Amino acid sequence: MNRAAIILAAGAGTRMKSATAKVLHKVAGLPMLGHVIAGLKAAGVSRIVVVTAPDADAVRDYAHAQGCQSAVQDKQLGTGHAAAAAGESLKDFDGELMIAYGDMPLMTASTFEASFAARGEGLAIVAFRATDPGAYGRVLLDAFGALDRIVEFKDASEAERRTDLCNAGVLTADARKFFAWAAKLDNKNAQGEFYLTDVPALAKRDGARCAVATVTQTEALGVNSRAELAEAERLMQNRLRAKAMAAGVGMIAPETVFLSYDTVLDADVMIEPFVVFGPKVQVASGAQIKSHSHLEGAQVASGAIVGPFARLRPGAVIGESAHIGNFVEVKNSVIDKGVKANHLTYLGDAHVGAGANIGAGTITCNYDGYTKSHTEIGAGAFIGSDTSLVAPVTVGAGAITAAGSVITKNVEADALALARGQQVEKPGWAKAFRNYKQKEKR
Repeated sequence: MNRAAIILAAGAGTRMKSATAKVLHKVAGLPMLGHVIAGLKAAGVSRIVVVTAPDADAVRDYAHAQGCQSAVQDKQLGTGHAAAAAGESLKDFDGELMIAYGDMPLMTASTFEASFAARGEGLAIVAFRATDPGAYGRVLLDAFGALDRIVEFKDASEAERRTDLCNAGVLTADARKFFAWAAKLDNKNAQGEFYLTDVPALAKRDGARCAVATVTQTEALGVNSRAELAEAERLMQNRLRAKAMAAGVGMIAPETVFLSYDTVLDADVMIEPFVVFGPKVQVASGAQIKSHSHLEGAQVASGAIVGPFARLRPGAVIGESAHIGNFVEVKNSVIDKGVKANHLTYLGDAHVGAGANIGAGTITCNYDGYTKSHTEIGAGAFIGSDTSLVAPVTVGAGAITAAGSVITKNVEADALALARGQQVEKPGWAKAFRNYKQKEKR
């Protein structure tokens, strides 16, 4: 059956105290809204409408970039009103419809699948058992385990508030029937809002069975504050680490390793403590990432060693068995097999050939304030310590640059390049200088 979804993302998010829309705050490097969209697509949802506030241009732009439609909730009149705002966008849709929330990044494809599966021919909601139910809406079941009704906390009696089965907000129904029910909602409640949670009661009046799909409290976490965002990050990191280790990735202290939503780590990658993976990183089997390293937009081949205290920026491609050592930064550069850059080096907009050795303090001077230029270092070249390579420049295969050189011209293969001032020595000068200064103090 065709599947569509409405993602509610029109909340003001005032508790975040941020100029960034709440649903665009990131968890594991991806906006919360992006996690929800990805989960829905993985569950077979082919059409997604994101409901936004009128001034939420950034949210709409992000939704469109992900292949979604958008709709505007002109006034904040409740979740039922927000979902109904997507009706025009889906007026031609015939199939299953899910209502989800843009601030629930821990929902997964399996969560959404569970709701679709539970629906049958009727309606389904998603609920969870809460250790501290707090102000969540309560889910009340009938004698057969189906949904009796949902009661918002502010409208619940003391007895109803004692139940720990809480509403996660996700709802699944036939699309045409849902919009018919949504059109009948009223706002006769403590908040004066149109509640999405009143839809099941309307469905039951029409004879529809209302099922309940139960998920974990972690999956149902909604984010409304910075503290809840940090908790979502913690839970997501635990999930990503567990998945990586189950696939054969070694982590000495997993609680200190931070992954992105799209980090790809092959089996037998070894990660030391305090490593951060930004988005778009791939590490092949047998590579080692040593402690206190930061990687983003980088590829690391089998047998390579990165760190400790290394930084790989976007476009860094590290070849087999290459060594990128402490306080080495690589940006937009291809480092071939067996290259050694063991300490205190910057390689930007460069290609380093196989087996080359990059001495401590080497810098590719790739930017003149206007243009970024390329440095080419040939296979087997030896770049002496404290060499500055002023791009665009090429050092041929097997060439050597003397320590302390500033290389501004191309170096032929197998040549030695020296580009530094000649050393001058003045015997006895230091002693005479000290004597002179001592006399000045008298």
